[in-house]
Amino acid sequence: MPEMKPQVYRDERPAEYFDQFHESARKGAGWTYTVARLVVTLPTILLYRVTAEGRKNVPRRGAAVLAPNHFSQADHFFVGVYLWRKVRFMAKSQLFGPPFLTYILKVGGAFPVRRGHRDEKAFETAYEILRQGELLLIYAEGGRSRSKELGTAKPGIGRIALESGAPIIPTAIHGSAGVRGWKKLRFPKVTVAYGEPLTFPVEAEPSRERQHEVADQIFARVRELYEGLATRSEERAGSRSPDRAQA
Repeated sequence: MPEMKPQVYRDERPAEYFDQFHESARKGAGWTYTVARLVVTLPTILLYRVTAEGRKNVPRRGAAVLAPNHFSQADHFFVGVYLWRKVRFMAKSQLFGPPFLTYILKVGGAFPVRRGHRDEKAFETAYEILRQGELLLIYAEGGRSRSKELGTAKPGIGRIALESGAPIIPTAIHGSAGVRGWKKLRFPKVTVAYGEPLTFPVEAEPSRERQHEVADQIFARVRELYEGLATRSEERAGSRSPDRAQA
C-alpha cells in the first residue's frame, strides 16, 4: 500500500498572501475551469466508471452548497463530472503554492481556507459566491479522511448552512478511497449520490455548539447515503463472486 505524505495542519504563510485568491474567486471561474473539465471528464468517467444518483437534487440555478465526504484529491472531479453547473471549491491553503497548480486554481475560481487558523476571509468569500447564486462545494469533514472510513463533520459546514440559509446538498462519494491505486493500474468504481437539499433558518451568529449540531445533521445524511452505496456495492460484488455463481 503506498504511503501517504503526512498532512501539514498549519500554514505559516501570512494571511495577506491569500488575498489575491479570494479577490480572483469573487470575480468568478475563468477559462481554466472549462479547460480542466474538458481534459478530465472522459478519463474520469472511463477509468473510474463514475455513476451519479440523485442529480435532480442539485438545483439548475441559484445558490446551493454541496457537502460531500472526502477520501481523495480527485473527489472534486467526481462530484462535478455529471453536473452542468460550475462547482466552486473551498480548498486547503497548502494547494496554493506550486506555480502551475496555483494558476489553475486561481483562474478556475477556487479559494483557500488557511489551515490551522481561524480564517474569516474564507467564509466571506464563500458567502459572496453564494450571493452571486453559484454552486459551492465544502467538504463536510474539513479535509481528507486518511483512514478510508468516514470521519466526523467540522462545524464550518454548519456555520455556512446557518449564516447563509443556502440549501445544503448532502453528497456521498463511494469508491474514491481506492483512487491511489492508480499507480498499480487499479481504478475503483466510483459512485456519487446527491441527497435531498437541507435548509436551516438563518442565524446571524450561531454558537459553536449550534454549528456542530447542524454539521452533524448534515453529515448524518451523508453517512446514510454512503452506507447505502456501500451496501449495494457489496451486493454487486457478492453476486459476481465464483462461489455465488456456482450456487
